[in-house]
Amino acid sequence: MDKILVSGGAGFIGSHLCDFLLKKGCYVYCLDNFSTGKKDNIYHLINHDNFNLIEHDIVDSIDVEVDKIFNLSCPASPEQYQKNPIKTMKTSILGVYNLIDLSLKYNAHLIHASTSEVYGDPLEHPQRESYWGNVNPIGIRSCYDEGKRCSETIIMDYIRKENLSASIVRIFNTYGPHMLKNDGRVVSNFIVSALLNDNIIINGDGMQTRSFCYISDLLFAFEKILDKEYVGPINIGNPNETTILELCQLIIELTNSNSRFIFSKLPKDDPLKRKPDISLAQKELNWQPEINLREGLMKTICFFKEKRHESDSTEN
Repeated sequence: MDKILVSGGAGFIGSHLCDFLLKKGCYVYCLDNFSTGKKDNIYHLINHDNFNLIEHDIVDSIDVEVDKIFNLSCPASPEQYQKNPIKTMKTSILGVYNLIDLSLKYNAHLIHASTSEVYGDPLEHPQRESYWGNVNPIGIRSCYDEGKRCSETIIMDYIRKENLSASIVRIFNTYGPHMLKNDGRVVSNFIVSALLNDNIIINGDGMQTRSFCYISDLLFAFEKILDKEYVGPINIGNPNETTILELCQLIIELTNSNSRFIFSKLPKDDPLKRKPDISLAQKELNWQPEINLREGLMKTICFFKEKRHESDSTEN
């Protein structure tokens, strides 16, 4: 039985990954400091025989004997990571050093969750792994963008110099159940507002694009990367590009909402387009996403409806 550490295991992606690995018969150590992760996300796993929750901040060293490590620690939405940019950078850099030390000590393969944000506001479209990016190194988003770029550098140097066993996964916009209703990401923001029939705020003119990948597709990609231990970097995302305005209109339709959308100023350094080139994932992993945006949004909307009903029941 593989013993796997999931750092950031109570977060949106991490909690799904813990569940996924347990169903595969792994022993899972879920490590989280609960700065953005929530115990509600893993509450159903607490009494599982093969699940061990460790409340810990990855900025500090950790010692637990494991076979595999997933590094998902770090706030992922601009609203979250800009609240404490210094801590965000520490999490990205000191955290990866600590997990590399753990990986080397126990010869454990490290799967590092990087991000499409390493491409910044891209001048290449779609973005290939060979593209070096267009990032403002001193902007308000740089704590996350440059933190992730730096962590990739650290990992690659350890692979070359210390024979570290590791994979780098560049994750594009991912969504699904367990997203926080107030985490600042566009899918959750739009769904929550639509369910409340509130105005939906669109930053900019709504013509900026994103490519949204449903959580289950990401998990299957993780599984393939885990089995093959492909070094990467490798893009994992859904190449079906949509504008933010189209996303808003679709969510209003699917929720049968009376919401109207209003436009606001585009935040500084916000990327105008984002679309992964996944040809490498198709070739090396035989992977491509299967859940279309309409289907994935319906599943996510159902989750937020259930959470709202639970809140209503609690208040009553």
